[in-house]
Amino acid sequence: MAIDRRQFLRYGATGSIVAAVGVSAASSAPFPAPRFLGEPFSLGVASGEPTPDGVVLWTRLAPDPLAPDGYGGMPVDPVTVDYEVAEDERFTKVVVRGSAVATRALGHSVHPEVTGLAPDRWYYYRFRAGSAISPVGRTRTAPPPDRPTQRMRFAFASCQSWSSGYYTAYEHMAAEDLDLVVHLGDYIYESSWVVARRGVKLPPQLEGEAVDLAGYRLRYAQAKAEAPLQAAHAAFPWLVTFDDHELDNNWAGEHPGLGNDVHRLPFLFRRRKAAAFQAMYEHQPMRLAQLPSGSSIRLHRRYRFGDLAEFTMIDTRQYRDEQACGDGKAVLDCADRYSTGRSILGAAQRDWLVDGFAASTARWQILGNQVAMAESDYDPGPDLLLGTDAWDGYIADRNAVLGAAVDHDVANLVVITGDRHENYVADLHRDYTDPESPVVATEFTGTSISTGGDGEDFPDTGRALLAANPHMRFYNKQRGYVRVELDHELWRNDFRVVPYVRSPGAPISTRASFVVQDGIPGTIEA
Repeated sequence: MAIDRRQFLRYGATGSIVAAVGVSAASSAPFPAPRFLGEPFSLGVASGEPTPDGVVLWTRLAPDPLAPDGYGGMPVDPVTVDYEVAEDERFTKVVVRGSAVATRALGHSVHPEVTGLAPDRWYYYRFRAGSAISPVGRTRTAPPPDRPTQRMRFAFASCQSWSSGYYTAYEHMAAEDLDLVVHLGDYIYESSWVVARRGVKLPPQLEGEAVDLAGYRLRYAQAKAEAPLQAAHAAFPWLVTFDDHELDNNWAGEHPGLGNDVHRLPFLFRRRKAAAFQAMYEHQPMRLAQLPSGSSIRLHRRYRFGDLAEFTMIDTRQYRDEQACGDGKAVLDCADRYSTGRSILGAAQRDWLVDGFAASTARWQILGNQVAMAESDYDPGPDLLLGTDAWDGYIADRNAVLGAAVDHDVANLVVITGDRHENYVADLHRDYTDPESPVVATEFTGTSISTGGDGEDFPDTGRALLAANPHMRFYNKQRGYVRVELDHELWRNDFRVVPYVRSPGAPISTRASFVVQDGIPGTIEA
């Protein structure tokens, strides 16, 4: 089902801020909620994309979130959803009231963009549909770009296959002292290849592979119905992007991945992309600027936190050329990896990224990246055994980006990465073919929330990877997330891990910590 953009914008006008105006009573709402709506806020609440004066809020009305048709048990009619933002959790000091219209065209989701807030402070928010009131969420605005900012804490995560394990890590993340959460992709998986959760059985509508809007909506609903994930969303604002499994395993630009054979036909793959992108927008705290247009969506964007940090979220899927030498698996002797005509970013996004290096005055430049940037040789011997789905398959782009960081004197570039289901630390060199090439930046790759099952501390594959890659400093294959604390002198990176995910209730611990010093590329163990 295509989005009627004109209808969306017409309804969206009612979602503008109405400061100091009372919330409409349910009976007088322009689009009243059905009398017997049940529990419409079953998927929780979220916020994201914070600026110094505002934030985007999110919820989706879904009293029956796993209804097979993908509509969440909602009727056809639109519903007015009221929201409040307050300085306190009891809502005695409400600063913004407004309403948005939840329509069937967007799965009865709403994304009100709140402005007029004070910078660098925490707020609380909630929604109402009819007589139903949502859980309370907490969010915060960013410090102004030119304001001296002493400290920031954030976490990053990726890869949360529902069928592979429980989202226990999010229980612990929700209890952290954080300003922001960054999700680097694989928020859902289009298919449940392995059901490793103990004590669960997939309902029939979640078997097989998602290829249409209903299928993708169901997989987001399955994930967002999880209490630990809801708690982490409600506790902090998020920045979100995608990798491959939000659509199709190892997809690349206009080229389908390794999934459904019929949907490899170009016109069917474009339709599948449009469905996947719409479902993503419907379930994430994204701004109108991220509303998909057919089979395209703009996900590369920047977020500033005072004078301390700038996050540059890139998109390494939508504009890339097809993988070199096969479907992305590790290969030997692949000359196409070095072709200057192949890109993982696309020329326009690469120029945008490099221009940002030149313009930013933030102390730390943080690149929100999906697939591994550092060279990852899987053969400890003399041969180079390299996967081509990551930056190893797009050498010219890697050298261009890291070379631009040197040329523009980016002193503190740190790349945060998902995808691999492993924790590791790597020095990023300007050119890995040159033994004398300088270290330009540090890459911290975070493990999965659940993908891959329980994992293990230090398997043989990790030993081989460290032996083959002297620029790699650490390896671990447990599940969890990464916690970061930074100030003007130091970046501290803590790998937070749980011992198992096939059963709930696992404890959390810090497996290792590394630091990066201001002005000194590379990392040392804390």
